[in-house]
Amino acid sequence: MNEVTVQEDEVIVREQGALRRLTLNRPKALNALTLGMITTVTACLKSWEADPAVGAVLIDGAGERGLCAGGDIRALYDAAKAKDFSQPERFWADEYRLNVMIARYRKPIVAVMDGVVMGGGVGISAHAAHRIVTEGSAVAMPEVGIGFFPDVGVSYLLARAPGFTGTYLALTGERMNAADAIYCGLAGVHVPTAKLAALPSALAGCRDADAVRASLRAMTAPPAPGKLEAERTWIDRCFSADEVGEIVERLQADKAEGARAAAATMSTKSPTSLKVTLRNTRAAVSFQRLEQSFQQDFRIALACIAGHDFIEGIRAAIVDKDRNPRWHPAKLADVTADVVDRHFRSVGPLELSF
Repeated sequence: MNEVTVQEDEVIVREQGALRRLTLNRPKALNALTLGMITTVTACLKSWEADPAVGAVLIDGAGERGLCAGGDIRALYDAAKAKDFSQPERFWADEYRLNVMIARYRKPIVAVMDGVVMGGGVGISAHAAHRIVTEGSAVAMPEVGIGFFPDVGVSYLLARAPGFTGTYLALTGERMNAADAIYCGLAGVHVPTAKLAALPSALAGCRDADAVRASLRAMTAPPAPGKLEAERTWIDRCFSADEVGEIVERLQADKAEGARAAAATMSTKSPTSLKVTLRNTRAAVSFQRLEQSFQQDFRIALACIAGHDFIEGIRAAIVDKDRNPRWHPAKLADVTADVVDRHFRSVGPLELSF
């Protein structure tokens, strides 16, 4: 079956039979999302949704390192330093609307979460109808380490993960393998990497959702064991606490090796981000619709870009690369309720709507 490449730039757009394929194409930047990429993917999905010739959509990443490492945070940093908040506002609004479009899409979307999948990469994949992970998958939401928070609606998914594993993942940024990603609800099926090359051809003949499911089922195999399910006891024991300070105290007092490692990890994260993330994740438990998480994420994101820790976190991680962020406040005890509340206040006319 012939393949037609429609466009080649930061997103490669291809047609193969009934399949439409979107390949994120910034491999040197680990396919980090730019506003232009978000615009292209959104336009393609809109044009295909009512097209009877389209049976399914495949989203994957160019190169061998991963689907997508997240958003182009250097661009957000530059805009914030210049006090130009219009670019971050548009980036997050368009990104979040794209994520919701993927979640609500009327045709099957298959996302290949091979290699590194973080931040915005999770947003563009974990809400799809079919989320494929492989033995090479490394899935994470590590934003608390750069003074941000797990956004892209992932709090809605993590709040529904077994026990308090979602809270653990949000507050530590721990990487998940294929089994862990499936266990916590960020992925759906495991397909061996060796079979991925055959995926486009298999989907090219699929005209409906049932055919897509059958094609994927023929490719799946059991993943290697993860650790989340096996470590649920101490995770639930420690991360069920309602305050970040108490979670840390429980971790430090726990005899499990993983608990002490989690405490050490959290000690390096932004105290403000930790408290904001816990509140965001716990609030998402009561949300009836995914869109509510995105609306709340948008408020938090705008508060972060106007604050200190997000800019400082990016500086330390990718600008100066000294890996030594100076958080403010520097201690959990100094992050007051008002500081946390500021991230959840209405943004008035900027409120995100769907």
